[in-house]
Amino acid sequence: MPQAAPSPLDRLRYYPKGWLRYVPALDSLLKYSGAAARADLVAGLTVAAVAVPQAIAYALVAGVPAEYGLYTAIVMTLIGAVFASSRQLINGPTNAISIAALSVLAPIALMEDKLSAMVVLALLIGTIQLSVAVFRLGDLTRYISHSVIVGFTVGASLLLIMDQMKHLLGTHYAAAPEEHFLHRFWGSMVHGGEVNTNALLVGSASIVLYAGLRWVKQKLRMPLFPELLATVVMVTAATWWQGGMGIDAVGSIPAKLPAFLVPQVSLAQVRDMAPSALAIATLGLLEAIAMSKSLALRTRQQLDLNQICLSEGLANIGSGFFRGLPGSGSLTRSAINLQAGAVTQWSGIFAALFVAAIVLLFAPLAQFIPKACLAGILIVTGVRMIDPPSVLYHVRASSFDAGIVAATAFSAVFISIEFCILIGVFLSFMLAVPRAGRMLLTEFSIRANRMIAERRAEDPVCASILMFGLEGEMFFGSATALERHLRFIETRMKGGAKVLVLRLKRVRNPDAVCMHLLSDYVERWEASGVHVMVCGVREDLYQAMLRTGFKMQVTEVFREQKTRFSSTLMAVQRAYELLGDTNPCPHCKELASSGRDEYYFVV
Repeated sequence: MPQAAPSPLDRLRYYPKGWLRYVPALDSLLKYSGAAARADLVAGLTVAAVAVPQAIAYALVAGVPAEYGLYTAIVMTLIGAVFASSRQLINGPTNAISIAALSVLAPIALMEDKLSAMVVLALLIGTIQLSVAVFRLGDLTRYISHSVIVGFTVGASLLLIMDQMKHLLGTHYAAAPEEHFLHRFWGSMVHGGEVNTNALLVGSASIVLYAGLRWVKQKLRMPLFPELLATVVMVTAATWWQGGMGIDAVGSIPAKLPAFLVPQVSLAQVRDMAPSALAIATLGLLEAIAMSKSLALRTRQQLDLNQICLSEGLANIGSGFFRGLPGSGSLTRSAINLQAGAVTQWSGIFAALFVAAIVLLFAPLAQFIPKACLAGILIVTGVRMIDPPSVLYHVRASSFDAGIVAATAFSAVFISIEFCILIGVFLSFMLAVPRAGRMLLTEFSIRANRMIAERRAEDPVCASILMFGLEGEMFFGSATALERHLRFIETRMKGGAKVLVLRLKRVRNPDAVCMHLLSDYVERWEASGVHVMVCGVREDLYQAMLRTGFKMQVTEVFREQKTRFSSTLMAVQRAYELLGDTNPCPHCKELASSGRDEYYFVV
């Protein structure tokens, strides 16, 4: 019976090297079903209902017109979904990235220059993230503490609340471009003029209504109810019915889709924004990876961290070419996508298409949305960004985590929002390297029953044989700890030991610094008359010894054995052979007269 011809997707998957895995949305079509498509459609529509008001609000947070938030919600969500490793992750504008973008764009006075800088910032962020993916550096994010995100979230939420107070109160303060967030907040509070009571009324009503709808949603267990959209629609309708109430509105939004545009990028812009772009790119990757891992815990999906970096980079580059904001994986929309029953990445694609349809059909109505309404919602969002149990957990966990949370949050508020990320990342590495550089030294002894185990205070002392084990990463960061342990061993040799058994089975990743240090001490011990035997030597350490010229013709090396008999036992037996009958140690004589022939090694 003739076999059916392979489908085009089958050909793509296996030609060459299965490159379709780099486009997970197409890969998911191989097993796509009608039921999955229906679930993704419902999830996409649910996400779009939340994405539209969020995108408008986050554009205002970044200090740009509302339509650019919507463009970001279309382009980033679409491209991110096509390439995302996580099936439920939704990309687009986020509160954290928008508040970070504001710190970069706020000093620019002219809106046209600000929009140009916004595009360059998105392209720079995307290029950095794409480079991380190309050079497969995504795994390095494991060494950045999650406490960085916790501290940043605390600082960013405070800045978000302070930034939106001017819209909530309806005050107007002409801030100088170079003014810091705190100066702007203080200026709007003190010098912003008289409070607009109507704006305060609308903002307060939005806060109460939004919180009330969330409470009803939770009580009635309606996870798909769009309380954010409902709040915006109801408050906007009430304000319009009252004739606008004399408060600022979002303004007109063109009913058109974003157009592809190659931006004019100057070297001066790149130079000025590169440090901020690096910080925001790092934050975006941390956000997306953390959210993807959270989703994967529930769906039991296997993630590719470098693929996540690839999708974030391409999404930000695409956003830049379509005049959008930088963004990342959204915590809110991704969680809603999962709750709505999304099965594959196509839910994100459908969400982007629904947002595009809403822009074409209803964009003119957005001009009536009061800024005070969005400010109230954003203030609630800022409060909800701070998770007190999570903050307390990280603060109590260790001084390492508490220090990172405090330093990141403090620098976010009092220095700069993007610089705080670099501070947090720097502290993560600075505090992680000493931890990775710790080496443990364990002394072993031979007990009366010929069992070799970790030495206890009551164990008999052998005057002829010393046995020690080293454990840890044997790289330059642990050189200080290694030298301290080797000096201690040298001190113990002054008791008249004839043989040293050095167990290196738990030593990992040897480098030039530590290999040179070990060789120097071993040669010194051999020259002083102590016979050194190195046991438990794994293949990577053995190859390092060969490459660095370790003197194996003098020092005996026992490689790790693939049998139940340990190389440590072989080294101990060899030590007794070397000592022979002239061994003066009373403990060794007692073992020899015990009538037992075998030794046992216990770790």
